Amino acid sequence: QPAGFPSYRLQVVVPRGVVGLGRNIEVGANVSLVHVGDSTSAFFQPNFKWKFLNKKEDGVAGSLGGILYTPLNKREGVDTYGLIYGNLSKKVNRAYGLRFHIGPYGIVGSTDQFVGPKAGALIGYEQPIHAKASIVADWFSGKNAFGYLTPGISITLPFNGLFNVGYSIGNDTYGGNSTHNRLLFLYYGITF
Repeated sequence: QPAGFPSYRLQVVVPRGVVGLGRNIEVGANVSLVHVGDSTSAFFQPNFKWKFLNKKEDGVAGSLGGILYTPLNKREGVDTYGLIYGNLSKKVNRAYGLRFHIGPYGIVGSTDQFVGPKAGALIGYEQPIHAKASIVADWFSGKNAFGYLTPGISITLPFNGLFNVGYSIGNDTYGGNSTHNRLLFLYYGITF
C-alpha cells in the first residue's frame, strides 16, 4: 500500500518463474512474501496453464489453469488451497485493436478459513495505445482475497522486458467501507 496508510499496511513481493512445456502448456512457481506490520508470511504457489484454444486468424483464445497456495511459515491456522480458472479472450484484429477476457474462477480445498465467496468471475481488458504501450485492466469479482479491480498501463521494454504499473482497488472499499484495501501494483518481467 502507498505511503500514508497505517503502519500495518500491506506489502507483497512475488518473485516467479514460468516455463513453457510444448506449445500449449506452461508451468511455474511463485514465492509470495506478504508483509503486514512487523510480520512476514511466505507462500509457495506452484501453477499451470493450458491454452486449449488459439485461433489467431479469428483473434480467439482460451485457457484453463490453476494455482496452489500453501504456507511456508506460520502454518498454524492457515489453509492450503487452490484457485482454478478458465478464460476466453477475443481480440479485434486491426491496428490497435482491443482484447477482452472473461471467465470463471473458484477456490478449492479450503476450509472455512477462506473469507468471502469461493467462486466468481474474472474480466480483463487490453487497449493498445502505441506499438509498445497498452491500457490494461483486470477485475476479480467477490469480496475476498482476490476481489480487486486493477487498472493500469503495460509497457514493452528492450530485451524482451515488460513493465506494468497499476492501482488495485479492493471490492470491499465501496459504500462506506475501509479505503485501506488499495495497493500500488508494479510488475517487471523478462521473456527468454
